[in-house]
Parts: sequence; structure tokens; C-alpha cells
Amino acid sequence: MDEETLLSLLESTGLRVAYHHYGVDEDNPPPEPPYLIYLFSHSSNFGADNKVYSKNPNYQVELYTIKKDPTTEKLIEDLFDEHDIYWEKTETYIESEGLYQVLYEI
Repeated sequence: MDEETLLSLLESTGLRVAYHHYGVDEDNPPPEPPYLIYLFSHSSNFGADNKVYSKNPNYQVELYTIKKDPTTEKLIEDLFDEHDIYWEKTETYIESEGLYQVLYEI
């Protein structure tokens, strides 16, 4: 999946979406959760004879919420499932930010 397609899918959730981070300064406060961040993680290319035959980028999609939000998680997971996107999920609480982070590796 290319980045443009991924962005389009994530935007279809109705959540705010940014690549890597939101630019935050005095004039741009951080967005109110829930919101999504996505970024390139690594590639899993297939190759032979010193050539890449199939480029396979892998991305991280991060959901940030103030409280545990199973409904929003299901929205994202259903979106991935509907588009045959394999995903793995981890979760953490970022105490310094007061936010839950659900990380999807796709």
C-alpha cells in the first residue's frame, strides 16, 4: 500500500490525521484527542539477483485518546479488515501526556 492510499483510508474515519507529528507552537496548539498519526516504519521488500522486485512499505498508525476507547479502536480495525490490511496492535499509556496510545503496525 502506498502512503497516499493509506492517508485516504485514515481520513475516511473522520479523525484528524497527520504524518509523523503535529506541528505544535504558540499559534498551533496540539489537537484534541482522539487523533491519528501515521509514519513509515520500515520496508519488507522482496528481491533477487540484486534487484527489488516488490516494494513493501510498512507503516505505524498511532491512535491517541484521553481514555480507553474501544469504539474508535474498532473503527480503525474494521477499516483495516475491510481493506485486507494485516495489522498487529500494542497499547501504552503516556503518563506525561495523559494519553493512551494504541499502535497499529501494518
